[in-house]
Amino acid sequence: MVKKRKGTGLDFKIDKLTNSIENLVTGEVFDTVIVRLMETDIKQLKKNDWQFNWQKELKDKIKEVYKLSTVNNPIIIQGLISIEDKHDHIFMHLIESSKFNKGKTKVYLGVPGNLVAYACKVSFDKGYEGFLAFDAKSYLIKHYEQILHATHFRGLRMFIETSAALRLISQYFKK
Repeated sequence: MVKKRKGTGLDFKIDKLTNSIENLVTGEVFDTVIVRLMETDIKQLKKNDWQFNWQKELKDKIKEVYKLSTVNNPIIIQGLISIEDKHDHIFMHLIESSKFNKGKTKVYLGVPGNLVAYACKVSFDKGYEGFLAFDAKSYLIKHYEQILHATHFRGLRMFIETSAALRLISQYFKK
């Protein structure tokens, strides 16, 4: 579950760092694909299934929105992320798991970790050495330090630097 209001930071839990996404009940691992969210995908996003207004996010020209799906079922969106190229790092604005991947009844583990790893990969691809910044809820700062090896900068701002980014990328993108 992810919550963000102006100035309050992101509120996403890394449930488990997996090799892709993992079925919570069976333990089966599914290969994933992350691609840009397109206008045509918006119809799939039922208003009550998503906390954030992803259509608004998609219309913001400074942001790039990506969707996570499984290779075998690319139609079903497992999670979404909104990032911005700051020309020396990537900034993560929003991240959200689909409704069926939240809470105690979630279907898959690893969705948020997969999306964060992808944002780090984009940073490397753009020559920013994996640097990813985001604002966190204060009560989750320790969680992100422990699980993502993120660094608390000041206030709510956190960042993931090269070695932590490489760790995440190697976890999710082995090819």
